[in-house]
Amino acid sequence: MTAPDLAFEPLDAGDTLARRKRRLIIIRVCSIIVAFGCWEIFGRQINPLFMSYPSKIFAGAITLTQDGVLQAALLESLRTLALGYVGGALVGVGAGLLVGRYREVEAATDWLINALYATPLVALIPLVILWFGLGFQAKLFIVFLFTLFPVLINTSIGVKNVSQSLIDVGVAFVANERQIFSKIILPASLPYVMAGLRLGIGRAIIGMVTAEFFTAISGLGGLVVKYGNNFRTDEMLVPVIILMALGVILTGALQRAEQLIAPWKTNAHND
Repeated sequence: MTAPDLAFEPLDAGDTLARRKRRLIIIRVCSIIVAFGCWEIFGRQINPLFMSYPSKIFAGAITLTQDGVLQAALLESLRTLALGYVGGALVGVGAGLLVGRYREVEAATDWLINALYATPLVALIPLVILWFGLGFQAKLFIVFLFTLFPVLINTSIGVKNVSQSLIDVGVAFVANERQIFSKIILPASLPYVMAGLRLGIGRAIIGMVTAEFFTAISGLGGLVVKYGNNFRTDEMLVPVIILMALGVILTGALQRAEQLIAPWKTNAHND
């Protein structure tokens, strides 16, 4: 084989995809380095009362970690987030399947779902406090509400977009309603469900912080309030950065779960 033949040898599809992924990873890492570098340079020129910079925030994180304050706040927030998100996701998926599948259920509930989804949930916090007080239950319910509607609405849309011909084939093969749900509707609507779960995790984090602001001032949101009121900007930004990282990590984990659960969607996207 001559040198020109080697030059024009076609690349394997897997090799091309691997190169593309490596290129995207390099671009992402470079963008992070540039962003934090610019923040470090220009942040030092701003009054520390109004803004801090990464190295000082990192020093503040070490101080909070040594005092044990950061770990306690993080565990408190994660407990609220995990329980509220799981509860909202389970109820949202179940209700979304019913609303999307049965027109009678949709007619009875769509007005209420749309009304509550359009309502700023922050406005309901005083009412939640009257119901549950200022403790853990109030925070849990707020996170539940913030999670519920994105998951419910996306799931119902996914069910409605299932091809009717697939359902007709199931009926033709004498599949009962449970089999249609488990074998046809749920797999076909799974990409929509996962999209709702990804949207829900972002809303859940917002709900968690909002609840910690307005109820018992605790967790990561409580640290933001505490150090913000004391004008300790570097330490105030520590929980903010953690919340940002938490959102990125959990969203990435759900994307990875979607690739494992619904690989056909990922393959179609890559093609």
